[in-house]
This record gives sequence, structure tokens and C-alpha cells, in this order.
Amino acid sequence: ISGNTVDGAANGISVVNFNEGGRLSTITGNIVRNLSATGPYKLEGAIFGVGISAEADTAITGNVVENAALWGLALGFGPYLRNVVAANNIVRGAKVGCAVSVAEGAGSTVISGNVFQDVKDGGVIGYRWTEAATEELGGSGDAAAAFPHLTVMGNRVG
Repeated sequence: ISGNTVDGAANGISVVNFNEGGRLSTITGNIVRNLSATGPYKLEGAIFGVGISAEADTAITGNVVENAALWGLALGFGPYLRNVVAANNIVRGAKVGCAVSVAEGAGSTVISGNVFQDVKDGGVIGYRWTEAATEELGGSGDAAAAFPHLTVMGNRVG
């Protein structure tokens, strides 16, 4: 999925439902902006306002996400996370720059070299489904060390 512009939507780019075959992709060189927390339909538990989301066997590189109402990047959901790399992306203007699953059963993930600017609640935050479960993981500390499935390095938050 490359070279696209999504401007004004409920969600941007999604490669999800890994348990149903949503996997095996590259998401590169896209611009995703102006995402609303209000979707086109009402459904209990629906998540809107996400720039780019992926669950398995996916590289997310060189994208720009701007003005996402919820999460700029969403990596995994509950245990549905395996072999995802999010590298060299820019997220500007989001509640959270990158939401990553830290639920039991979540698999290997690398988050590196990204720039997270104007992210109200943090650059990289661990989630258990829709609930924030960690403090900042993307800064200069070693908070991500508590989650052996995560490699978080070289990101710029601020």
C-alpha cells in the first residue's frame, strides 16, 4: 500500500483481522491526515480516528500521519500482533503517536526511528485492547524492557 493520500476519514489505512487473513503487507510512502473520532456508523466497540493500523507480518515505513483523533499508528490488538515493524514514520498531532499491544500473547514488534510530535498522551504507549497499560515507551528510558516482544529505539518524542 504505497503512495496514497487519505485526507478526511474515520480511519486511514488498515491491515487488520490477522486471525481472518489480514496480514502480509508493506505500507510505505503514504500521507494520512485529518482523521475523525466519529465514524460513518455507530457500533459498540468500534475504533475511529486511527491513521495506520496493522497486526501481522507488515512493514510500516516512511509514512506521514497528521491530525489523527486517536492513534497515529496502531500495532496489534490484544494477542493479535506478530512481526510488525514501524520505522521512519512521522506522526504529528494525535492523542497517541503509536499504540502497541502489550496484551498476553502479542508477538514481535520493532518501533524505531519515528518522529512523534504534538502527541497529547505520549509517543509510544502500550495497550491491552483499548485500555492504556503503560507509560511512555518511546522516550530515552528503558520502560519497553518490561515487554520482551517489543524493540523500541531511536524514536523522537516531543
